[in-house]
Amino acid sequence: MQAKSKILALLEKDGLAITGLGNLFSFISATYSIDMEEVKKDFYKLMGEGLIYEIGKGKFITIPSRGYVKGTFIGNAKGFGFVEVPNEEDDIFIPANMCGGAIDGDKVIVKLCSRSEEGSDGQVVSVYKPVEYVTGVVEKIGKTYFVDPDNTRIPFKIKLISNSLRVEENDKVTIKVNRNKVNVSGTVIEVLGKCDDVKACELAIIRDHGLFETFPEHVLAEARKLPQEVLPSQKQGRRDLTKETIFTIDGLDAKDLDDAISIERTVEGGYKLGVHIADVGEYVKYETEVDEEAYNRGTSVYFPTSVLPMLPKELSNGICSLNEGVERLALTCEMIVDEHGNVKSHQLYESVIKSCARLNYKDVYKCLCGEESDEKTASVKEELLIMHELSQKIQAKNRANGSLDFEIPEVQFVFDENGMAVDFEKRERNDAHRLIEDFMVLANQTVAKEFCDRKIPFVYRIHESPRKEKVLSVMEYLKGLGVKTPRIPEQVTPTFYQEILKLTSDQPFTETVNKVILRSMQKAKYMNECRGHFGLALTYYCHFTSPIRRYPDLTIHRIIKEILHNGELGYQRSDELLQFTYEASEQSSLTEKNADKTEREVDDLWKAYLMKDRVGESFEGVISSVTNFGIFVELENTVEGLIKIEDLPDSGFLLLERQLKLKGQRMTFAVGDRVRVKLVASNIYTRKIDFAFESFIERRKTAQ
Repeated sequence: MQAKSKILALLEKDGLAITGLGNLFSFISATYSIDMEEVKKDFYKLMGEGLIYEIGKGKFITIPSRGYVKGTFIGNAKGFGFVEVPNEEDDIFIPANMCGGAIDGDKVIVKLCSRSEEGSDGQVVSVYKPVEYVTGVVEKIGKTYFVDPDNTRIPFKIKLISNSLRVEENDKVTIKVNRNKVNVSGTVIEVLGKCDDVKACELAIIRDHGLFETFPEHVLAEARKLPQEVLPSQKQGRRDLTKETIFTIDGLDAKDLDDAISIERTVEGGYKLGVHIADVGEYVKYETEVDEEAYNRGTSVYFPTSVLPMLPKELSNGICSLNEGVERLALTCEMIVDEHGNVKSHQLYESVIKSCARLNYKDVYKCLCGEESDEKTASVKEELLIMHELSQKIQAKNRANGSLDFEIPEVQFVFDENGMAVDFEKRERNDAHRLIEDFMVLANQTVAKEFCDRKIPFVYRIHESPRKEKVLSVMEYLKGLGVKTPRIPEQVTPTFYQEILKLTSDQPFTETVNKVILRSMQKAKYMNECRGHFGLALTYYCHFTSPIRRYPDLTIHRIIKEILHNGELGYQRSDELLQFTYEASEQSSLTEKNADKTEREVDDLWKAYLMKDRVGESFEGVISSVTNFGIFVELENTVEGLIKIEDLPDSGFLLLERQLKLKGQRMTFAVGDRVRVKLVASNIYTRKIDFAFESFIERRKTAQ
């Protein structure tokens, strides 16, 4: 890490031109008294991450600088493309003759060629992290086998070169991509099944996003060497909380239990709340094999039938999981909370805990509702009722501060013993879920404030305020509903959005309004700057509570532990951590985005699979969005499908984007209208669902 920050600092000055890499390494090593091997290792790592680029022979620059940026290439079937740049609103257009051999998903360095009000054009000058794997269906043309990529943004078939795996036409396969300056070929590394097999399609989606269930053998070998029980030597210097009433609350099927809680009343009428988080940093050290893999994965990814963990199961389900009845190492955030839900003081410390009960949301909710619960839940009933009392106070405080709580339904699938989806429904979210959410948010806020106040490099979870044009669109939409909207303030605050939500609560269109407002907001991301969280109405926020499944949490755990052991940071160490938290934030935001997209696509696949036998049936739904090619309708069970514009009972449509309407010559279709539709197609290959319009059930009110 020391060499990385020094290399970047050196190159940022004005680039560096030295003949031969050997001379460059020697110069850096001698200038900063850093071991030559460390210099080499970190230099190539920086190049592999697209953070430095050889602009000319022996001349290197940092990225971004001098009109060069890095990003993700978005291909197009017509040959041209775009590059999505982190933290930039607009993509860069790449003409077909300037794509530099990049294919969809490649990480690239782009030279900006022109900028205007209409956007930026650029040229791909380097593919620093190419897509390694592509999925598709095997085709035979003459005597040669090809793969037709599932990714329609790759505008050509990929020729297969000889390999040991036997393939047939219509096989769904994963190939390793081989490239040279002339062409692209592929080697089959996995036969997933036949192209019409839903489970093969699910695996193909996962592989297409570069995700795998298995870990490399060298990572597993390192993980297996870690102890599977707490050693006496590890307890030294830690607070022993093994006699305390500490327990976990999770879903019935959860295996990676990374947070536990405890509570007791204080003599002042408040609460001592303990949030105890698995001390993953004690086992996963920086720059180990397990750490490198966790950094690359960034997050665990959750699918209806499986989980792709960030850490091997020896850690995620084993020594790091706060399982019932066994000693575990934890990082504890102990908070003294007053009767209004405000944190008056707190302590962060390393601890040893022993969970006395592994509870689940279903039974805890029964207990909170006064219903009879199982013996294990009943044993901590007193603590649960105190927690519920505090949770209600925290929620009241958060609402008063402007916190936004969107009740957007999520899907939950029901599977049979063979792992096939048989039904799906809205996922439940009750007071047991909210209790855990409230306590985790409180701990995250408390930790973020301390480290921001102390000006220690850190990874924050930020959510910036909506852009003005998005707010204007929301106002136009609400006016179309007949809602009398307030004046937009100079600075849009969470309280303003909360006021809008109140205006439309208890209305038939409430859920639709929630979605429109949610879509107007920016996406939360990770940064090493504390910029607050708009949705939660918090000035300070981070992710501290899930280090088993999120790399940002693991990153800040290590920083917290370093401060607990060593005190304040020196200038050099602070500089190193500033660089690393920047890199970790950017990587974590990218991996989170990839995971979210993969999860959505897999959910859409199973929805299409479950709906394909219901073609011809009629359903009631709500228009969820309008486009220039048709309208999308969402059913009560969360399925969303398209009615193509040519199939609508009118012609000559005009898209009114701000009003969220598609206006025809005789009929207008608006977001929030309730309609009856017929299912005409459900395709597991494309994951698309098509409806036909039958009738209006309830029209959106129009402003007078």
